[in-house]
Amino acid sequence: GGGGSSRGSRRGAMGNGTAGPPPAVHGHSIAALVLGILLILLIVGGNGLVCLSVCTERALKTTTNYFIVSLAVADLLLALLVLPLYVYSEFQGGVWSLSTVLCDALMTMDVMLCTASIFNLCAISVDRFIAVQIPLNYNRRQIDLRQLILISTTWIFAFAVASPVIFGLNNVPDRDPSLCQLEDDNYIVYSSICSFFIPCPVMLVLYCGMFQGLKRWEEARKAKLRGSIYGANRKMYHPPTLMEREQTRLGLLECSPYARACLPGEHGMNSGIQTVSYPHLRYLHPGHGHKRAKINGRERKAMRVLPVVVGAFLFCWTPFFVVHITRALCKSCSIPPQVTSTVTWLGYVNSALNPIIYTVFNAEFRNFFRKVLHLFC
Repeated sequence: GGGGSSRGSRRGAMGNGTAGPPPAVHGHSIAALVLGILLILLIVGGNGLVCLSVCTERALKTTTNYFIVSLAVADLLLALLVLPLYVYSEFQGGVWSLSTVLCDALMTMDVMLCTASIFNLCAISVDRFIAVQIPLNYNRRQIDLRQLILISTTWIFAFAVASPVIFGLNNVPDRDPSLCQLEDDNYIVYSSICSFFIPCPVMLVLYCGMFQGLKRWEEARKAKLRGSIYGANRKMYHPPTLMEREQTRLGLLECSPYARACLPGEHGMNSGIQTVSYPHLRYLHPGHGHKRAKINGRERKAMRVLPVVVGAFLFCWTPFFVVHITRALCKSCSIPPQVTSTVTWLGYVNSALNPIIYTVFNAEFRNFFRKVLHLFC
């Protein structure tokens, strides 16, 4: 996010005092060109398939996957609008030979799309937290107003963080047109904090809350299952007492481990408590409750992919933001251009990783990818 801004400063550092690419840079330039082209193709192909799969496959039309599409769109736009110009600049040895207006547009898109990526990950964590903590009000199969607001907000905030660049932040009197960089170190710090150092802890806290909620639900479900099996066996060999019959007639309070409060049994006397065989499990999850448990089981499988996506993002982007906020705050620190270049490329590689992660961890994505690849291979 603030990433793009810092990348601009990196380009400046590499191009500083360089009239043109020296011979020693030639090998690096060719490598940057080849890597850049391969990375663009991989990002466009993988994220394009993610968008196509959610649009065409009914099984993938879930609320979480709409957020994943928003994340894939950010990665796609990065590959189409930012990476070609960035790779061209790298091929030129860090010298910017195009207009300053195009440079400002490039850095604005860079900051905005990287920020949109992490804000989308944050929105997913908010949505999952709500799904676990307040499930009775959560719409799992269709995107609703709350989720549309969350997705829209990620893009509005991302543009708000990036907009100072396109609105003239870089138009300083002594600007060097051969360098594509941000001229304001304060903005580098500000954008890095807004785009990375605040959202990341928030996201991690929400995921911790989500998994604690899932753990509590799982423990309560197992306890309920054990209790129901004990109750069924007892009922098989011992006729119910007068008190138990009265309780059955009135309908006991049933508590969902997901719900905030206990709800009266939905079926009263006909809740299925008379059933003796193992289908008595319906007594545990009558009607909607049984369906909810099944959906949550599927959701738990889908949620396994999210910590991996977040972990990959943090692995790819943390070095980048640490290096560039250090560069902005510590003028006496000497960071080799090779280190800066490596962490920048590592950040861009993240855009290609997410489709691979979905394919490995989600069978439905994997089946769709395989089906599409069979058409072309």
